[in-house]
Amino acid sequence: MPNGDDQNVYLVVDGRQGGCVWREAEVGKTDLDTVIADFFSGRYSDPDRVVAFNLAECWTKDVSADIARYIRQRAAATCEDLPPGVKDFIDRYAERERRSIVRPA
Repeated sequence: MPNGDDQNVYLVVDGRQGGCVWREAEVGKTDLDTVIADFFSGRYSDPDRVVAFNLAECWTKDVSADIARYIRQRAAATCEDLPPGVKDFIDRYAERERRSIVRPA
């Protein structure tokens, strides 16, 4: 954590099926806005998930579904193109979201 500040840090697991890596990130470039910009720029070839944590507040969370939803909404609103790996990431989490919706009988 830079300067011991209380901040949320976002790290991306890139690659799947045995080739997973935590993408390197400069200490000051692990904020949400930078990670989102990196998705749009194509920095991640096959993003699998995004984990956020805050050491000062003692929490960690898989925020992949939230990130996928935000990227999908922003791309639709701004007509921005997404790299193929990012499209796959969004589709995976959109499908998981659809499956988790409980339908009335």
